[in-house]
Amino acid sequence: MYTLNKIKLFSFLLVFISVSSVFSQSNNKFKVVLDAGHGGKDLGANYYGFLEKNIALAVALKVGKQLEKYTDIQVIYTRKTDVFVELIERARIANRANANMFLSIHCNAAPKGQAYGTETFVMGLTKNASNLEVAKKENAVITLESDYKMKYEGYDPKSPESVIGITLLQEEYLDQSITIATKIQNEYTNKLERKNRGVKQGPFLVLNQTAMPSVLTELGFLSYKPEGAYLNSEKGQDELAKGIADAILSYKKEYYGSSGQVIEEKPEKTSAEIPDVQETPTPKVESKVVENKSQDVKGVVFKVQISASGKKLELQPKNFKGLDPTSMIAENSLYKYYYGETSNYDTAKQNLAEAKNKGYDSAFIVAFKNGKKISIQEALKL
Repeated sequence: MYTLNKIKLFSFLLVFISVSSVFSQSNNKFKVVLDAGHGGKDLGANYYGFLEKNIALAVALKVGKQLEKYTDIQVIYTRKTDVFVELIERARIANRANANMFLSIHCNAAPKGQAYGTETFVMGLTKNASNLEVAKKENAVITLESDYKMKYEGYDPKSPESVIGITLLQEEYLDQSITIATKIQNEYTNKLERKNRGVKQGPFLVLNQTAMPSVLTELGFLSYKPEGAYLNSEKGQDELAKGIADAILSYKKEYYGSSGQVIEEKPEKTSAEIPDVQETPTPKVESKVVENKSQDVKGVVFKVQISASGKKLELQPKNFKGLDPTSMIAENSLYKYYYGETSNYDTAKQNLAEAKNKGYDSAFIVAFKNGKKISIQEALKL
């Protein structure tokens, strides 16, 4: 039996190899990787003549067309035609492009044919049976790869032990991934009036291998004929694509400037469902920085969020690549780690640059007023 430690080592090596090949230069554009699930010999879900591979591709291309209207956005596709692309290669495409986000597009299915609605997943371990089934179904595509037993040695997509053994290498990007997923679900629900099955966590291989915020969205259930017909229609695909594109544009606007650098904090999470993550009413703050010597009468403090994790780390420079001082906020069952504390925005940008130079590519600036998060725009207006 393949041990958990071997699975962890295998996953780590895959990501290390992929990340090491990332392009060193950037064109300063916001890079979005659109991954149309399945393709070629891999049909995906197939009900009533509705093929998942075709619908996922059609929606991905339509999303890309919406985003490509903007000069500061670059769209990368894992496939633009009906071809089979291995799971590892999908992630490698994103890693080589040094992308800002990765979105995998799929359609759902259920044996009884009565389930319907949209749901969007972020990487995570879960005990929820339905979440595990979705992940197992999507991960099972590796069996169509000729050398999958060597490439994914010991991994059995039908085994709960293998599924749960996937490590949380996406931990650093979990907070931003949840934000993207929530925005997508809000578009489905608020504008398209689709049933909201929530933002969820699941151990998806394709998400685990990417080195950037990543989500997997299920457009609906092909096994429920009325919804399948909608997903298979031009109207349905156009509406879903616009919703996804609007969510991505909203995320970009909140986080990134025209230079591609992160300039804003993420908005607070909405009430979208995130199984296995319990809300914490009052965040508990732990920090080595207990004194704010700034004389800024407006009381605004800028920090750089460098990571969000399910693990609690001691606030020591060795745990944060030498960065000091650091602070931590426990919120929503996550530990959010920050570098620096200043009332000067230019100093905050210098701290951000330093954090990125240390390897925290997903770092971004967060503003606090009287201990509460506010947007960067609001802070600068003050």
